[in-house]
Amino acid sequence: MDTILTNSTVSVTDLKRNYAEIVKQANESAIAILNHNRPEAYLLAAANYERLMAYLEDLEDAKLAQERANGPFVDVNLSDL
Repeated sequence: MDTILTNSTVSVTDLKRNYAEIVKQANESAIAILNHNRPEAYLLAAANYERLMAYLEDLEDAKLAQERANGPFVDVNLSDL
C-alpha cells in the first residue's frame, strides 16, 4: 500500500471534471491525485511550491557550509588581490 502524504485526495477523473474548484482547494493544502486509488501526483499552490523549493535550497546551502567549515582553507593577502 502506498503512503499518502496529505489529508486531501481526489481522483484523476474528479480532477478532470472539477479542475478549477480543486485548484482552489490546493491553496489551503496539498492534494494527492489518485489514479486507481494510488497516489499519482500531488497538487499544491504555486506559492507553496516556491516556498518548498527555497527551503530545499537553504538546506543544501547549509549542508555545503557545514561540509566546508573545517577547511581546507587558502591563505589570501588582500594586497595581492
